[in-house]
Amino acid sequence: MTSLRRRLATDTRYALLGLPVAVLHFAVAVAGIAAGVGGAVAFVGLPILAGAAAMARGLSDVERVALPEVLGRSVARPSYTAVPAGAGWFRRLMNPLASGQSWLDLLYGIIAFPFSLAAAVVTMVWWAGTIAGLMFPVYGWILARLPGTDGSLAALLGLGDGDLAFVGVNTAVGVLFALTLMPVVRAAALVKASLAQAMLTRASYAPAGVIGLTSG
Repeated sequence: MTSLRRRLATDTRYALLGLPVAVLHFAVAVAGIAAGVGGAVAFVGLPILAGAAAMARGLSDVERVALPEVLGRSVARPSYTAVPAGAGWFRRLMNPLASGQSWLDLLYGIIAFPFSLAAAVVTMVWWAGTIAGLMFPVYGWILARLPGTDGSLAALLGLGDGDLAFVGVNTAVGVLFALTLMPVVRAAALVKASLAQAMLTRASYAPAGVIGLTSG
């Protein structure tokens, strides 16, 4: 039971806390690519694009750190092109663009945003349905006496419009949310994590829970 609670907490945290990171990653990728490509002719956009790639790399590292706990296995950081010895300031400035993984980091920021949003929304809806439904016997009797409850779910199902039917049906909905909470949240987290694994990591055979972060 403890391991199940830990799994639910991990998946919930990953889905919810991953949304702000995804929003920032999306903004960096879209703004950086737009400004970089738009100003590339005058060479002003290239440093902007390189800066966006560097920021996307850092945000991708945040995602990579969170993945092992969700996936239950280690992941490894892809190698990035190192700055050549004796390189000038411009080469150093442009170095983030020399790695193919840097472009994947930018692309991930765009592609992953709708998946992160969906995972967070689904997680919030299921948690809200679970808590509100299981607590319904506490406050449902008050709601049942408010005007406008004649068209409740219980009445629509043909179970009557009494207080007991109103509270019972809504509580049953909460129980349904509770019973499906873990698999639904798990699925939401895994969809997002699988995309991140495919685009941001490489194969790793280290022990589970260890993330390989190679410099580059």
